[in-house]
Amino acid sequence: MSHSDFFEALGINVKDKFAAKRLADAVGIPVQRLRHYNDSNTLPSGGDLDRICSLSGVSPYELMLKMGVLDRRILKALRSNATEILDLIRDDIEQPENFIKPPPMVFETNFGRLYQGDCMALMHHMENDSVDMIFADPPFNLKKIYPSGVNDDLHDEQYLEWCERWAAECVRLLKPGGSLFLWNIPKWNTQISAYLNARLTFRHWIAVDIKYTLPISGRLYPSHYALLYYCKGEKPKAFHPDRLPMEICPVCKADLRDYGGYKDKMNPRGVNLADVWTDITPVRHSKYKKRKGANELSIKLMDRIVEMASDEGDLIFDPFGGSGTTYVVAEIKRRRWIGIELGPVEDILSRFEEISVEADLIEKIRHNYNCLFTADNLSVRREQGLWTCESVRQTGGNRH
Repeated sequence: MSHSDFFEALGINVKDKFAAKRLADAVGIPVQRLRHYNDSNTLPSGGDLDRICSLSGVSPYELMLKMGVLDRRILKALRSNATEILDLIRDDIEQPENFIKPPPMVFETNFGRLYQGDCMALMHHMENDSVDMIFADPPFNLKKIYPSGVNDDLHDEQYLEWCERWAAECVRLLKPGGSLFLWNIPKWNTQISAYLNARLTFRHWIAVDIKYTLPISGRLYPSHYALLYYCKGEKPKAFHPDRLPMEICPVCKADLRDYGGYKDKMNPRGVNLADVWTDITPVRHSKYKKRKGANELSIKLMDRIVEMASDEGDLIFDPFGGSGTTYVVAEIKRRRWIGIELGPVEDILSRFEEISVEADLIEKIRHNYNCLFTADNLSVRREQGLWTCESVRQTGGNRH
């Protein structure tokens, strides 16, 4: 069944399979377009809006309210009449709080605890303002089959309502100065961000370039995930992003960009991290893939986030455990952590049995951070007479 706020707002019985056709004939709008307004919960505009409102007797603003598509003028009116409106809807939104049993803890380390169950049940028992950093990677509602058996085919409105429920808990749990990262596809993060913008301070929309080379027709090829970055309060308590090596030709090691004669001003520790990350590859090789039957996060991605937004001893929470990448990185980085997974946890536990292997991988990744040139590239550039930080400072930035 599709979403039905649009049809219901017009008094149309969604169970009547001919109702949409009768409306289409009456207003002179193709039935396919009417179904689009309904299924996507999109407000009609222009002549369509005029004809629909004229026939139904529903004003444009009444239609907006019934569909939940609100502009700033309506929101301003709602704020001005908040007391009266609350009296009308109090019984619908203030439900009595029932006891929720906490999920069982299934694993513990010196730094963290892993639970198995619904994240909402766990968060219900966590204290206000208790977490330094949260990373959330929920199901994307793309009709995938997860080991947990979670329903990944919700109506759009149901999915967003669910996201708002756990996001509200995340906001509650964050300490002042704490950071929240939300990993999802752009379709959902554009909508979830509207909710978070009113509760946290927006920092960045980070585009993580990950290509799967899948055939896509009828639209632009989707080649990035959206990583939303927020903090609680004016600024984050911890913010120390890595610097990356300068881009150079992988063959001849020469510059790929012209720095306009300012080579002597380049920071020897590397180039500032941007909000487009092109060096995070999907976890596909069996050597590195730890989770059976579903995607998993790159350890390189989580290492970068944990280093950027937390300090040793901080508490990190991930409400959607998946393969446990967040927990493994937090453990290696000596961060305290709390995790929970709805489905099987065996893949997570097995990673901790071989955590030294992943620690070695992180060390290898980090070996090439916070330097303008990697050690190997620096050696070749010196041999070929290409500029280095030392040479341009000696010659006043003129050496090529």
